[in-house]
Amino acid sequence: MIEITSTLAIPDDEVHFETSRAGGPGGQNVNKVETRVALLFDLAGSVALSDEDKVKVRERLASRVSHAGVLRVVCQVHRSQGANREEVVMRFAALLRTALSDDAPRVPTRVPRGARQRRLDAKRRDGQRKALRTARITTDD
Repeated sequence: MIEITSTLAIPDDEVHFETSRAGGPGGQNVNKVETRVALLFDLAGSVALSDEDKVKVRERLASRVSHAGVLRVVCQVHRSQGANREEVVMRFAALLRTALSDDAPRVPTRVPRGARQRRLDAKRRDGQRKALRTARITTDD
């Protein structure tokens, strides 16, 4: 079980791991060993998440969820597959935790009097500057 919050845990059978060779420097280790780990989570087929939770995750993690409804998280930071596997599980839990958290309600605030005054003063200065640009034709007849 992957614990997301105190009330939510994802069963291990809903998560699938894929391994592949990581890129970057590392010599023979990179060329031989599959250390990159990708965690695949079928969001659409999950029984652990409610329908509202699935919608939240799909909206908030839209760039990570495929058209088929599979959430993909990848890690290739460490040189060992085991460490990358632990890291990808922690990343997955953190992603779901933030996606499922409720937004703090917005508290409406007023614009301070000083800020309003500075805005009006700036508008007045700009208007005076533009007024000086106009050519006034006077007739002295």
